[in-house]
Amino acid sequence: MKPSHRSELLAYQHQLAQLLERGEAPQADQLALRARADFPQDAEIARLHGLALLQLTRHEDAREALLQADRLAPDSVEVQCNLASLQLSEGDVDGAIERLRAALRLHPGHAAILLMLGNALMTAARYAQARESYAMATHGAPQHAGLRLNLAAAELELGNLEQANQHVDEALQLAPKFDGAYALRARVLQAQGHLHEAANAWLQAEKLAPEHPHYPFHAGLVLDDAGDLPQAAAAFERALRLDAASGAALGMLVFAKRRLYDWPGLDELCTQLHRAVADGREGVTPFAFLAEDASAAEQRRCASTYAASIEQQAAALRKELSLTLHLPKADAPMRVGFVSNGFGERPIGQFTVALLEQLSDSLLDVHLFCTASNEGDSIRRRLEATATMHDVAHLTPPGLARHIHQTGIEILFDLRSYGGGANSDLFEFRPAPVQVNWFAYPATSGASWTDYLLTDAVALPATLRDAFSEKIVRLPRCALPVDNTCTVGMPPSREACGLPAEAVVFASFNGSHKLNPAAFARFMLILQQVPGSVLWLFSGPDGADDRLRAAATALDIEPQRLVFMPRLPHAEHLARLTHADLFLDTLPCNAQSTAVDALWAGCPVLTWVGQTLAGRQCASLLYHAHLPEMVAEDEESFVAMATHLGNDREALATLRQHLAQRRSQLPLFDMQGFAADFRRAVQAMGSRYRIGRPPIDLDL
Repeated sequence: MKPSHRSELLAYQHQLAQLLERGEAPQADQLALRARADFPQDAEIARLHGLALLQLTRHEDAREALLQADRLAPDSVEVQCNLASLQLSEGDVDGAIERLRAALRLHPGHAAILLMLGNALMTAARYAQARESYAMATHGAPQHAGLRLNLAAAELELGNLEQANQHVDEALQLAPKFDGAYALRARVLQAQGHLHEAANAWLQAEKLAPEHPHYPFHAGLVLDDAGDLPQAAAAFERALRLDAASGAALGMLVFAKRRLYDWPGLDELCTQLHRAVADGREGVTPFAFLAEDASAAEQRRCASTYAASIEQQAAALRKELSLTLHLPKADAPMRVGFVSNGFGERPIGQFTVALLEQLSDSLLDVHLFCTASNEGDSIRRRLEATATMHDVAHLTPPGLARHIHQTGIEILFDLRSYGGGANSDLFEFRPAPVQVNWFAYPATSGASWTDYLLTDAVALPATLRDAFSEKIVRLPRCALPVDNTCTVGMPPSREACGLPAEAVVFASFNGSHKLNPAAFARFMLILQQVPGSVLWLFSGPDGADDRLRAAATALDIEPQRLVFMPRLPHAEHLARLTHADLFLDTLPCNAQSTAVDALWAGCPVLTWVGQTLAGRQCASLLYHAHLPEMVAEDEESFVAMATHLGNDREALATLRQHLAQRRSQLPLFDMQGFAADFRRAVQAMGSRYRIGRPPIDLDL
């Protein structure tokens, strides 16, 4: 090649590289066309053209250009890595790995190939092999901070947290302002349970790279888990400003504002959220969406979109795990598993313990998989005495899936689903052949990995059937269990609780996300019509109580008529409930465990039946407590009934007498009968699996 020609070729290559670096793909495409016409045998020009075409998402043309570069320079490391990257983007992970391994045979120990191979192996969820590839690459590029970080990511996926942390430290020593290293440190700290430190690491990553919306979003998630809801809301707001299309940030911001009673501007955000769900935008958390005034069909759309995203993200790992399900012997007892982070002094433990004690003498082999640390409380000890307890808080979701699979669980109940401590990233791997949604998330999972939803006919009537992706199993009683062994102690005086000595006490101890402006306005209307009455609520976070008092004042209610109770141990809370005269429920999301607590303590509950499973749970509780008259049909009758009862002490006394005298005979509190029905449901689901029949709707 003449020197002038070579100079022209190098100029083309340099200009193309500059255009690609600036992201000016259209100009790079036009320049590359001229350059390839002038230098049709130059592999580098063809390769750079392929990269420009990739930026333009013209994948077929890009493949043709890169394959031409491959024909011209089959030994080129850059070409092989680019082709492998193209294969990864198209989902051909195995092809990319094969290509890179072939390139590595020609260039043993080449750091760039090893790095790319490690990335491909991570995509294939072959984390141990990826770790080895990254480790070998560090020998050829010891000063490459990104390699150390990739090595840390592989160790994190393998559950080796100390090693992951060590490699993050190495990356930061090489590049102290590496935002990705702080982000990965945050993930390691989260896995170790160090939430405040993890939040600080995410915030440091955000400080170093303020243009990246995922940093404040993840900081918000950790701050939320750590209990710093105001800072979490601020982080979600920053994330949404950076990425206005983020369904995840929008959903979590709305959910945080609801829990803080931060209502100004909420209507517009909610409108955006409903539009995001209708458009199928990913990331809107189904549990948070239950607090929205949405139809059951909208809830299904939200859940299905969310589940599809999880399924896509976990496809490679699911393939790598490849859990094969086997039929048990015909005479083997059905091995039943329950997964939760709440097997202790928390609602799930408190409300399932009596049921599980009743099941301990049955033909079911019951196993509990606890994803939270053991706090050693009395509920935990009772559960350990009645079922096989597995402490699995240290396991990653894939590791837990393997453990459950190896335990031979036949029917696996998800007691959290999309709620706090969600299990969706476990159940997606299908560790058991029959998987059931029950208890904490009263809506459809929208997921292919959930076979059944356990409920009852009052909570989920036939008119709602089409809004559920699962097959429906209906118990002949309310599908929410109760601990009918706990005692209600003597409370402190009304005055000690901050309550007036004689006035009517309305109570609503639902989660703060359930108390929306419309429900609050109803409650204030009731207070207006019951002179001297007060509303008893849980105290909220960071100024939430003051915001509610201000909202009450705006509705012409004296702020002192709102009384706030701190969250207390369950026994103390139950005792104080004896001072409540009437529990007022919320819509669109009903009380569950809080309504059960009230009824068990002798406090009548008033609900207004909704149009979703989440809005009908309390109606089921009341029907099976033989109090159907406490289920209002609409808002007007709800307010009228509450007002009537608030002004009629004898009527309230009659309701209390009903609960006090008949509590032991009510179907709601009959755990022996509940256990018999539950056992039949398990046996029906398990028997169908054992004889090779698919799940179907079952009414027991």
